Amino acid sequence: MKVKIKKLHEDAVIPKYAESNAGMDLHCVHRGWDDYGNIVYFTGLAFEIPSGYVGLLFPSSSLCKKELSITNSVGVIDSGREVMMKFSNTGNPKEPWLYTDGKIYEMGERIGQLIIMPYPQIEFVLADELVESSDQPECTNENL
Repeated sequence: MKVKIKKLHEDAVIPKYAESNAGMDLHCVHRGWDDYGNIVYFTGLAFEIPSGYVGLLFPSSSLCKKELSITNSVGVIDSGREVMMKFSNTGNPKEPWLYTDGKIYEMGERIGQLIIMPYPQIEFVLADELVESSDQPECTNENL
C-alpha cells in the first residue's frame, strides 16, 4: 500500500520498519509543552491515511527508560495534520522544564511507532438481550 506523506520540517525522518517490526519508527524534530504541562513531541510529518484505514500511534519500547508516560495510550492519526505524541512527566509533573539528562526524548530520537491498518465499518443494532460472557465477573455498585 502507498500512503502519501508530507514533510513539514526539514529534519523530519520518513518512517520505516526496523527488521521484523510491525510498526514504523517515528522520530521527533521539535518539542513543546501544552497547557496541561504535557510534553508534546512533533514529528514534522503529516500523512494522508487512505479511506478505510487508520493510523495508530504506539509508544516506543524506550519509554521504560524515561520519566514519561504517554497520555492517551494509543493515538489515532487525523489525515493532513502533523503527527505528534504527548507525554506526561512521571518524575516531576509540576515543573516540566526540569526534564534533563536522558529522562526525556531528545531531538531525533525515536518517540513511537506507527501502524496503519484497515478497520471495519461497524453498524450497531439495538437489542433487548445480549449473550452473556462467562468470562466476565459480575460487577455491582457494592463492588465499587
